[in-house]
Amino acid sequence: MPVIVHEESQEFHLQTKNTSYLFRVMEDGTLGQLYYGARIPDKVSHQSLSKYEFRMIQPWLSETHKDFSLNTLKQEYPGFGHGDFRMPAFQIAYPDGSRITEFVYEGYGIEQGKQRTTPMPASYGTTGECDVLTIRLAEQQSGLRLLLEYSVFPADDVIVRSAHFANTGHDTLNIENALSMSIDLPDSEYEMLQMSGSWARERHLFTRRLKPGIQSISSTRGASSAQHNPFLALLRPGTTEDTGDVYGFSLVYSGSFIAQVEVDDYDVARVGMGINPFEFSWTLDPGERFDTPESILTFSESGLGGMSANLHHFLSEHLINPAWRGTERPILINNWEATYFNFDEKKLVTLARQAKQLGIEMLVLDDGWFGHRNDSTTSVGDWHVDTSKLPEGLGHLAQEIHSEGMKFGLWFEPEMVSEESELFKAHPDWAIAVPGRRRSPSRSQFVLDMSRQEIVDYLFDRIADAIDQTNLDYIKWDMNRHITESFSNALPPERQLELGHRYIMGVYQLYDRLTKQYPHVLFESCSSGGGRFDPGMLAYAPQAWTSDDTDAVERLKIQWGTSLAYPLCTMGSHVSAVPNHQVNRITPLKTRGDTAFFGLLGYELDITKLDEEERAAISDQVTFYKSHRALFQYGDFIRITSPYEGDGNITSWGVVDPQRDMGIFALYQVLAKPNDRYHRFIFKGLDPDKSYTVNESDEHFAGSELMHAGIVLDQLFGVRKQLDRTFDFTSRMFIVESVER
Repeated sequence: MPVIVHEESQEFHLQTKNTSYLFRVMEDGTLGQLYYGARIPDKVSHQSLSKYEFRMIQPWLSETHKDFSLNTLKQEYPGFGHGDFRMPAFQIAYPDGSRITEFVYEGYGIEQGKQRTTPMPASYGTTGECDVLTIRLAEQQSGLRLLLEYSVFPADDVIVRSAHFANTGHDTLNIENALSMSIDLPDSEYEMLQMSGSWARERHLFTRRLKPGIQSISSTRGASSAQHNPFLALLRPGTTEDTGDVYGFSLVYSGSFIAQVEVDDYDVARVGMGINPFEFSWTLDPGERFDTPESILTFSESGLGGMSANLHHFLSEHLINPAWRGTERPILINNWEATYFNFDEKKLVTLARQAKQLGIEMLVLDDGWFGHRNDSTTSVGDWHVDTSKLPEGLGHLAQEIHSEGMKFGLWFEPEMVSEESELFKAHPDWAIAVPGRRRSPSRSQFVLDMSRQEIVDYLFDRIADAIDQTNLDYIKWDMNRHITESFSNALPPERQLELGHRYIMGVYQLYDRLTKQYPHVLFESCSSGGGRFDPGMLAYAPQAWTSDDTDAVERLKIQWGTSLAYPLCTMGSHVSAVPNHQVNRITPLKTRGDTAFFGLLGYELDITKLDEEERAAISDQVTFYKSHRALFQYGDFIRITSPYEGDGNITSWGVVDPQRDMGIFALYQVLAKPNDRYHRFIFKGLDPDKSYTVNESDEHFAGSELMHAGIVLDQLFGVRKQLDRTFDFTSRMFIVESVER
């Protein structure tokens, strides 16, 4: 059973296939954390995992119970006060100004299966896939109730946590902090792994050893951000891709967040994750409830690869918009780098027609189709067609594209408004800004106050109209700036700190309404590239633009880092023009394709200007990807050689099917080396007892041979007679097939 309750000892044992999570009710009625890690046998009590001991200079439960101190015990969802001086998971302010809460255990409930709830994104699972334990706690003085929810997904080795505050009293309360989860691990012998970066270099990997005090990542931007992804992992020193203990924590939220680890003076590591308490508070009136976002917890003894496999399967099966779960995604061409703002219907139809000839399945019209949009300074918010570019209208263009046998997609930036726009002139108060204070424009635009229902309604009507006009197949939803001067003209002074959370809930509401009204439309989220690549977005938009940086070499680090927490079926990965428009690097078309295969393949270049050899190469890429699309999008992704290790010159990875009958592997070289050593390619993820061919060779190899001995390559990528080309930025592909397949 996923949830085991021992009534007498008041202990709760959550079991997945390979993990155990134990906590209990302590003497003061609060919850104590006992264990989280590799699966252990169940028994009536694991009391031995909690040590009561008198320590000097510690606050006690009472004069007769001096061995009980909250400052030395591991806790499950700690508050502040009564002796625990570490950072709490929550804090409530009461009418008299006090901030001490005394939650006491009341009871529990268990449900089988879990429905998808909206607009707050949440996980889901059928009976047999998921059991949900709800712990009920209450504070008698105020009438405040706390529900702690644990959703157990046994097959994925995942536990999802969230907290829910309900005011059943008579006074208005104020929530000043409400994390989604907190857990106390018994020691701090871990390295903290984070995914951080900036625009065009999102989700690079950084590791640091835990030290006494607080180490954290966060966002204050109103979005999860490119700077820090709402994910962290704790791994034992020496952990590799395949071995070692790893905890993974991820937040199902797209707004400002915090993820932190506090190491105390007894070497306990307290992990907390949730809405960033900076610039946050929430007024909780009598009869109201506040729900925190969900947080995802997983543990693996099989290194980073094991942790990633858990998260990949969980996100793909139990979080992503179920309308697109397991559905193969189309190969698209986006006109942005082909035309930028300079296009008309003839140019777009020609692009679509030639793309169709190459096997591409969808044309996406990016920025510039609306208002008077000839550069980035005007018209965002005016979601009506620019008839100077498309005189016969958006519907006619869509009809022409569809008549070519192509799907049709559009770019929107719903959450923004240009200062030079009809919308801003009509509703200047819709923009987030402090009256009488200086505004800070970015891209000549401001952020719309998505906490206001009339704005959400306006955007729904405009986007729905465009979908109806065009029978639209796809929307790229962009978001190119963050909130600066946070203030809502629609909120009273005492509720201004609610704006950040209300904003993202407005975004979720708009997504929710559109995806329910138009379930056939595929949404791709974007935020200046990968600036809002998070589980919250994936609940509505099942794929995200991984980065504006499409250079094949840069993408090795970006895609490797992203794969720590996110599956390939979520990662937009395109072949773009050279010289690359972000770093000006020239890479071979083959390398660009071999990199983009490992994700959702698309193109961002003017195919009408390619020569016949290049067109043939793209046609071959598309054909190859289509024949293995299910494997690339939903196979098991396996990392082999990291671009973050050594000199980063070599990267390799692969994808294999669940039955281990087929795998496709890639090896990338950044810079060529003269007269280099011989290299072996060591495969991973195969069945050791099966026999395989490599690239349709006549020789048969045991899976164990390929994974231990590998195959020896010629001098990497270099052939002496090919003196007319460089061997920098090159790649090789290996297709491994079971002989019995």
